[in-house]
Amino acid sequence: MYGKVLLSMMAAVSMVFGAMDASAADRAPVTISIPTAATTSTLYPIGAALGNLWSTKLPYVKASVQSSKGGVQNLQLLSMKDAQVSFAITSITYQAMKGLDKFKGHEYPDVRIIAGLYYNPNQVIARADSNVSSLKDFKGKVFAPGVAGGTTIGETQVHFKAAGLAYPGDIKAQYVGPAEAGDLMRNKQLDGTWIMAGLPNAGVSEMCATADGRLVNIDDATFAALSKEYPWYAKFQIPAGTYPDQNEAVQTTAVKMVLITDASLPEDVIYDITKCFWENQDIVKNSHAVMKEITLEGAVTDLAGIPLHPGAAKYYKEVGVLK
Repeated sequence: MYGKVLLSMMAAVSMVFGAMDASAADRAPVTISIPTAATTSTLYPIGAALGNLWSTKLPYVKASVQSSKGGVQNLQLLSMKDAQVSFAITSITYQAMKGLDKFKGHEYPDVRIIAGLYYNPNQVIARADSNVSSLKDFKGKVFAPGVAGGTTIGETQVHFKAAGLAYPGDIKAQYVGPAEAGDLMRNKQLDGTWIMAGLPNAGVSEMCATADGRLVNIDDATFAALSKEYPWYAKFQIPAGTYPDQNEAVQTTAVKMVLITDASLPEDVIYDITKCFWENQDIVKNSHAVMKEITLEGAVTDLAGIPLHPGAAKYYKEVGVLK
């Protein structure tokens, strides 16, 4: 009798696992394209690590990373279904969702968050011999706010306005990316540039080491003027020693970087990649030093009112960080 019961139980278990195996085998492949930013950026190695993680751990997923111009283009690619997972800061993601500023007429209400990651600080670099110690000192200087369509264009505009400068009228703008900006600084053809990225950033390190670059402090008065209109900003300290010849902490502003997707992606797929992301933190945190800052609790906070994807929300409810 006992043997029959045992055999019956084993048969039932075999049927369950057989069904699970069949389901996994029959599951339709999913391709995930992950645009990030320039290959020298913080985001590129993170995106590459996530693509490899999901492709390795989830048999039905084929994920790949690609370089891009940053958050604005990433949101455009998601909205056009040319990408499935990407990165952006909360400020421009909110603007895209609401159709504000550079997204006016191109509202993207279907953007969704997979996870809040780390605070992404603005890093303003000036040549040491340019006589620049604050944002307002860039008046009349040659300055690179970033490439056309990039996140840092908007960051430069709102910060310079808060500092009392007209943008772009009060600067001599050069719309180039970090690599070219570094070359121009080394040749003394550029006084400064704007980079928004996690710490430490390779481009900033190179500018400080080879182009006599120095970080520029964003003072309290500029921050106060900025935060009246843009409440998603936080004060942020870049610790002394982060970059070559940086002997003191430098105050700047920061917003949260988020991992984003489109509402149309299936709930089970986003659940799987969210769970895979958090259950393989050894791989995630080794992708870049900045990822050591992320926490499960921080995944669902300071998201500027942008909705979580239901698949991600399901996971966060399971682990108790979301009610």
